[in-house]
Amino acid sequence: MISSDSLPRLLHGSSGRPLTLAQHEETFAISQRREGTILDHLEASGLTGRGGAAFPTARKVRLIHDQRGHNKFVVVNAMEGEPASHKDRTLLGANPHLVLDGAEYLAAMVGANNIAVAVARDNPIVVNHLERAIHERSRRSLRGPKIELHTPPWRYVAGEESALVNWLDDNQSLPQYRPRRPTILRIGHGPVLVDNAETCANVGLIGRFGAEWWRGLGTRESPGTVLVSITGAVTRPTVLEASLGSSLRSILATGGADPNPQALLMGGYGGAWISGDRLDIAYSNQSLQEIGATVGAGIIIVLPRDGCGLVETQRIAHWMANESARQCGPCAFGLPALAEDLSQLTHNSREPQAVFKRIVERCGVIENRGACRHPDGVIRLIRSALDVFSEDIANHMRGAPCSASRSNAHFATVPALEREEELIWE
Repeated sequence: MISSDSLPRLLHGSSGRPLTLAQHEETFAISQRREGTILDHLEASGLTGRGGAAFPTARKVRLIHDQRGHNKFVVVNAMEGEPASHKDRTLLGANPHLVLDGAEYLAAMVGANNIAVAVARDNPIVVNHLERAIHERSRRSLRGPKIELHTPPWRYVAGEESALVNWLDDNQSLPQYRPRRPTILRIGHGPVLVDNAETCANVGLIGRFGAEWWRGLGTRESPGTVLVSITGAVTRPTVLEASLGSSLRSILATGGADPNPQALLMGGYGGAWISGDRLDIAYSNQSLQEIGATVGAGIIIVLPRDGCGLVETQRIAHWMANESARQCGPCAFGLPALAEDLSQLTHNSREPQAVFKRIVERCGVIENRGACRHPDGVIRLIRSALDVFSEDIANHMRGAPCSASRSNAHFATVPALEREEELIWE
């Protein structure tokens, strides 16, 4: 057995400049022969997607492998639509070749001749890193799948996998209606395997060192490591690599976060708030699901004791309503109405009880009715806020809002709103 401490992991070699192909090959040199196929090791690893859904990666590979046709695609999703996430930027700034390794392994497993790497055009530094890495690999050999870099416009929904595949197919970032999961996405007639950059990097590690080594960190149920973006009440926003199963307290300490927060937003804008008194819980889906949260896309937003969770939730909900594709009723009408209700509740509505009741009712009407999961994420966020910040909300409803709601101190990274009439992005 290879010791998990004797070989590098995702951010090994990060020094402010991405590794060249030669440096990558030297740093991630295979020290002993790996028995069995890569797919065998991928299945034994228990790797799940790191983009938020946590779907077993080997099952996705099997699904596309079993599809007929020769024009298959592997899509590397490095769009990073979550404003509070910086992990793709960090990973690709450290070692784009590890991500491309994983994409090539995935292509070999499903029989794909094409790899499409998608990075938002608004992130020119990462685009440059990948252009250089792809060029280096093309000079090394003309064999293997064709790798192409694509640069869609950055929007929140543009990173949703069906919207990304739709853009690659016909240049429109619109999510596709998928009542059942998993669904086979296609570019032309070719089946598509979509994985995010971090998942691909882990496949690269498993392909090089095997499942046993990879499972040397994490827990039996949640093996491996995860990249965590920590923002909010922190010394500075940071991305760190943590073993799954580590305590939230230890992750926050390593990330320089407030050690006594009021609450944490887990999983990003479509995630859930949890109380700041739950810091000793393990950072894994199995543990977090018991309190209504998940690891999600590996995002933690830290809210200090003097912050207002209702205000932060309203800010995020307003932005998420504006970022939707608005191709169905829940996004076009439901989310803006919810955001307006939250604004009224935050700013001392004359009928707070009626507003609160409307919020609860709208959540029930909108849930599970969207063309994609975007509205469901907003509902999850709002419901968790109603639970975790119930005392603050009661004060707002009595006309005695917290002092934080009247200040300009904010802790969630919410970009400025684009013009609301721009609904389809080409």
